[in-house]
Amino acid sequence: MSLWAGRARARMAALWDGATDGAHDLGHLDRVWKSCRLIALDEPGADADVLAVAAYFHDAVNLPKDSPDRAQASRKSADLAVRELTAMGFDEGRLAAVHHAIAAHSFSAGITPETVEARILQDADRLEALGAIGLARMFLIAGQMGGGLFHAADPLAMERALDDRRYALDHLEVKLFPVAAAMQTETGRRMAAERAEWMESFRTRLLHEIG
Repeated sequence: MSLWAGRARARMAALWDGATDGAHDLGHLDRVWKSCRLIALDEPGADADVLAVAAYFHDAVNLPKDSPDRAQASRKSADLAVRELTAMGFDEGRLAAVHHAIAAHSFSAGITPETVEARILQDADRLEALGAIGLARMFLIAGQMGGGLFHAADPLAMERALDDRRYALDHLEVKLFPVAAAMQTETGRRMAAERAEWMESFRTRLLHEIG
């Protein structure tokens, strides 16, 4: 692990101090940083230190999915990251790049990523919503919000409106499959397509088991 990745990870561990949920913990940050490194191999010009600290601070302010302020979470995380990194002695000339990468990573923020680091971080974080880990996090968050697994009579929403706040399985069509189709990098698109295919297979198996 690079120097700044290690320092940022340690600072996030202190800031969270165990007060995180299963979908947003140090394991999530570690996986995002791992995906960032993989994607960056095919994205020349990325600043490794900017990417490292952005990956570890991107969820510094973690608001619930159903919070009315959810769309502000990434900007709040970016602001906090700049404050923390300034105190830690990070290069001031690169703080704007860190801020933008963090602010733009969020789906709900609606900010277009304009730098290579922002594109990589957005893809790396969105990969966490896909595949096996994405399904695990999807069902965990649905449970935290009081939602059910699926609509018993119409799990595919053939004769009803999709409602992913009430039914976890609806979240695949409402958000996750569209996310997989909107990745920023070639490597991200390839990884997302593979994970989306796996989620489709899971859904097919689930529907088979519930009849």
